[in-house]
Amino acid sequence: MKFRTELNPDKLSKAISYDNQILALGSCFAENIGGRLAALKYQTDINPFGIQYNPATIADGLQRIISGTAFEISDLFEYDGEWHSFSHHSDFSNENPKIALEKMNIRLKNASNSICKTHFLMLTLGTAWFFLHKEKQAIVSNCHKLPAETFIRKRLKVEDIVILLKKPLDDLTSINPDLQIILSISPIRHLKDGLHENQISKATLLLAAEKLCSEFKNIHYFPAYELMLDDLRDYRFYASDMTHPSNQAIDYIWEKFEESCLKSNDNQLRKEISQLAQAVNHRLFNPTSEKSRKFAAAQLKLIGAIKKQAPYLNFDSETAYFNAIIHNSI
Repeated sequence: MKFRTELNPDKLSKAISYDNQILALGSCFAENIGGRLAALKYQTDINPFGIQYNPATIADGLQRIISGTAFEISDLFEYDGEWHSFSHHSDFSNENPKIALEKMNIRLKNASNSICKTHFLMLTLGTAWFFLHKEKQAIVSNCHKLPAETFIRKRLKVEDIVILLKKPLDDLTSINPDLQIILSISPIRHLKDGLHENQISKATLLLAAEKLCSEFKNIHYFPAYELMLDDLRDYRFYASDMTHPSNQAIDYIWEKFEESCLKSNDNQLRKEISQLAQAVNHRLFNPTSEKSRKFAAAQLKLIGAIKKQAPYLNFDSETAYFNAIIHNSI
């Protein structure tokens, strides 16, 4: 007897391999999956504007990456002692506007320079709700805790989302015909919107995703939302805030993503890199002992074996760490 509806996503015809470049944009879920890819040494650029939740700001970010137009001081504003950008997460904010601007433009330049060589674009839509700045009449990516009366809260329609995303996706496909796009809806619930409003929002995103998939042959839908809501389907798979998936749920969705989107020929390589990452995070009881030096030597040997398989991967920091243990300089 089966007591749950297990979902097995379709496998991509062109799966992600280690020599591919990946750009991940969108909500916290893009950070989670992108972070796991980066930890496994996939060439991944994660949210060059910080976390973005609504499709309008994601579309704006894509257009900015395509154009490469740098941000200027006039794009920033000062509030509560820091300089912010309505296009960026508060991670980019700084007391010094020049430092804030430099961080923003470095990330933008890196993403813009590599967009023509990017093999996979991962887009995760979080909510159809957005905030419109009253004075600027512009949709913002982050309110930066400005007073509520500064904004109007509204919801995008299905056709709005399709139109907003279609333009940059058309442009990207034109300049990079081999680009593959993995589209997903974030399983994270936006309870501050209200339970009913959250469901309406997710339904809007789902309908927009379906429309985009029907219009673009290179868009592939990954059912992160359905895995959380229909497969796991239990409060024990949520974190204590009842909003975000628990670590166990993220592990489960990651396994499904791995099976569906990552090249199976790289399974052994991923396993070895994961083993190496665990070794780096392993707390040594006595770093200067002979046992620790032997442990470090074994990891350096593993790095050498991995580099033979994938010479383009960078293990400089790991090599320096294990060499420091061997030479008692940690």
